[in-house]
Amino acid sequence: MATQLTMSECIDNCLNCHRICLETLGHALHQPTKPMLEAHLGLLVDCEQICQTSADFMLRSSELHQHTCKVCAEICSHCAELCSVFHEDEQMQACETACRRCAEACQQMALAA
Repeated sequence: MATQLTMSECIDNCLNCHRICLETLGHALHQPTKPMLEAHLGLLVDCEQICQTSADFMLRSSELHQHTCKVCAEICSHCAELCSVFHEDEQMQACETACRRCAEACQQMALAA
């Protein structure tokens, strides 16, 4: 059973995922032997941006943070699935892990009353 995360922990997960998605994007762009689908590169950008936005909403105590957290959870889950395909790539696996953590944390924030 998952424990309830604090908003501060969710913010930390969002900021970490934002950072790792940006690093993964740079990594992917410099891997000529492992071409990435354009859609996957776009999803990495979408993921890092929604993570930053979600963290921003929580940091300023926006009453609408549950909405951004819901979208963030959905995008992070999708990004994690795409990253999981690259089993042999350490950076992609780190991205998958960060995205899954962020998705779980944001899902909890989205459901919090």
